[in-house]
Amino acid sequence: MNGFDVCVRGRGAVGLSLALELGRRGLRVALVGEPVRADAGPDVRTYALNAASIELLSQLKVWDALRATPGAATRVIDMQVRGDANGELGFSAWQQGVAELAWIVDAAALERELAQALRFAPHVDAVESEVDAPLLALCEGKDSATRAALGIEIERHDYGQTAIAARLASDEPNQGVARQWFRAPDVLALLPFDAADGRPGYGLVWSLPTDRAQALLALDAGAFDAELNAACGPVAGTLTLASERAAWPLRLAGAKRWFGALPGRKERAWVLLGDAAHVVHPLAGQGLNLGLADVAALSRVLGARETWRSLSDERLLGRYARERAGATWAMGRMTDTLVHLFARPDGALAELRNRGLTLVDHAAPIKRWLAARALRG
Repeated sequence: MNGFDVCVRGRGAVGLSLALELGRRGLRVALVGEPVRADAGPDVRTYALNAASIELLSQLKVWDALRATPGAATRVIDMQVRGDANGELGFSAWQQGVAELAWIVDAAALERELAQALRFAPHVDAVESEVDAPLLALCEGKDSATRAALGIEIERHDYGQTAIAARLASDEPNQGVARQWFRAPDVLALLPFDAADGRPGYGLVWSLPTDRAQALLALDAGAFDAELNAACGPVAGTLTLASERAAWPLRLAGAKRWFGALPGRKERAWVLLGDAAHVVHPLAGQGLNLGLADVAALSRVLGARETWRSLSDERLLGRYARERAGATWAMGRMTDTLVHLFARPDGALAELRNRGLTLVDHAAPIKRWLAARALRG
């Protein structure tokens, strides 16, 4: 035997976090997967991290280093949501009694800090290929090859939409305000994110029908800027592209099973985390938060197991799956409902949904509940 307790496949934020957290709890971890190549090109992704995710990253000793890196993290103080017929909904950190609603972080910087922390993790070894261990944790993302090879069934709905992501510069300070427009049939989000040199800006996530997205991607930078500023209006200042544009298709997906025995491998099991287990629309900015909540839950369950129970025990892994099933199902349903609610340009429906936004804005208990769910996941 090689002495490993868990083999983690995937070296994105979820896989790296899982390896570090399991190692912190004394388990011997083998981490397999290709590291991000330095020549892979700029990564324009930004993550919105809630308080629960920040707590996990603090435990892993990476949050303070990330915050200290120029241009790596920007605090969200307020969030303004607008509908397509004058509906408005606002959240503020002050109303919630917290320092911030979320942090917007640079995806590449987060993964670099997690990888750096691995250098000081004595119980984690990077390996070139999968090793035998009681538990195989799949954190390879939404198109996990290992998941496919195991024949794990996925329930999947393609939205026929594409997300466009980019970094933007603005001629006005963002003041820590995240802005989002629900405009049938697209959803546009500006996430406050200042550049390393302190220049104000945003991370853009613009979800559109695929044909419209392809048309925007075909535009040169100046023409794209013109379309973007027409969509946002003047509230965020004049916006200009500060990076290349990235795009990916959008879907709702969930694995029918989150764990199981490895075929032909005695006393070995697999378990899914992150996008390998569930994918939701990015309109709520909760994708990585769900994945890091998976990490926290699985680590907690494994750490609290009975001394006689194997890491591959199905009852043990069932505890993890039950703990996470409700939260991921609820987030998937909520985002899916909003996508379909704002996808139709019907006039009567537009009036109803925008009135709903404004009513929620004036219902303090509902607003507090929604904000609390977003803060803690």
